[in-house]
Amino acid sequence: MTGNPTQADTVKSACASNKTPVSAAKIAKDSGKSVHTNGNGFTNGNDSTVVASKKNGLETANGTAATDASLQVNESATAPKETKQTDPPTIPVSQMFPDHIYPEGEIQEYKDDNLWRTTSAEAREKDRLYEDMHNDLRRAAEVHRQVRSYAQKKIKPGMSMIEICEMIENGTRTLIEANGLNAGIAFPTGCSLNHCAAHYTPNGGDGTVLKYDDVMKIDFGTHVGGRIIDCAFTMAFNPKFNPLLEAIKDSTDTGIREAGIDVRLSDIGAAIQEVMESYEVEIDGKTYQVKPIQNLNGHSIGSYQIHAGKTVPIVKNGNQTKMEEGELYAIETFGSTGRGYVHEDMECSHYMKEFDTSYIPLRLPRAKQLLNTINKNFGTLAFCRRYLDRIGETRYLLALKNLVDSGIVNPYPPLCDVKGSYTAQYEHTILLRSTCKEVLSRGDDY
Repeated sequence: MTGNPTQADTVKSACASNKTPVSAAKIAKDSGKSVHTNGNGFTNGNDSTVVASKKNGLETANGTAATDASLQVNESATAPKETKQTDPPTIPVSQMFPDHIYPEGEIQEYKDDNLWRTTSAEAREKDRLYEDMHNDLRRAAEVHRQVRSYAQKKIKPGMSMIEICEMIENGTRTLIEANGLNAGIAFPTGCSLNHCAAHYTPNGGDGTVLKYDDVMKIDFGTHVGGRIIDCAFTMAFNPKFNPLLEAIKDSTDTGIREAGIDVRLSDIGAAIQEVMESYEVEIDGKTYQVKPIQNLNGHSIGSYQIHAGKTVPIVKNGNQTKMEEGELYAIETFGSTGRGYVHEDMECSHYMKEFDTSYIPLRLPRAKQLLNTINKNFGTLAFCRRYLDRIGETRYLLALKNLVDSGIVNPYPPLCDVKGSYTAQYEHTILLRSTCKEVLSRGDDY
């Protein structure tokens, strides 16, 4: 689905020796190289990447022992030990990282005219000023990685859509220590099937069951203090759909690679379109060119605002708007074997309060009561009818319709291509830091 939030200068290290771990990110900054971390916070890279060795002893660059005397500490001092997650996950990430410094995402250097930012002292200082905000984003991203890792192992044909969504949502609430508007779920779990590309989550009583030949898009969000991670992936159990999934994954990675400070949004869309349309997939003996769903886009993200005003197209268009330093983006691509165009269809489940709405008088007392409930529990974050059921709201459909008709709440019905087609989606949240581009939600899975 769809501020200026950065990076703590520490990548966690499990040190067996009595020495203080040196930050791999700091080494990278000082050397002018990039450091790539996987979803578990470990680093990996190639000849152009600084690698942090996390084996017995001091964390080092490229596995070389560090000898700087300033890194020595008292023999009794040891690095905090991380707690191992349970299966199913039940330990909040704040307990797994006792120093509350959460793993950096994948770091990508800027290109061309912005390459200087990698080693700029001024840019590093800007990064430092937003350290706490970025750490909140990383906490939300770590929750997303752990929840989706478990979900990918457990989701199987035969499960109901409600069962799948509640597994993801309950896991998110537990790991992020959901606390009203301070931390929790950023929007309803999307589990759109086949020709439905986005914005489907089951309402109460929906008996839809996942089947072996379904292609399911799992799109869920986490937030800490309104700082949102929006990240999605596609699951298919029949291997005939694997080429479709690979095409969309490659397209999303292309969009991430092309994104950056001062980059025109239309240029990103053109690059995505070129990659996606280069793929053909064969399904049941018929060959399809993968088509970008032209009226679905990535988007900028603001505080408590999943769509903050800028859209990132997945086809070439005339949008000359540029990305700017400090912005947070959801880079997502959708591909289809159908028309490559979606329309609203099926029963609505997603809703969200208008972000900039002014005071609108309501005559219906039940609508006023429901609005108070929405303000208290969701604010301007998206919600669904199941969430209203969960907090005890009943007989609210007429009041909800009144809020929609008044322009206070916006409905977001499922978005579908033609029936019989298949759609896929991949999405990551990226941060355009002063020094580099951080793919916050990157993991070992995608």
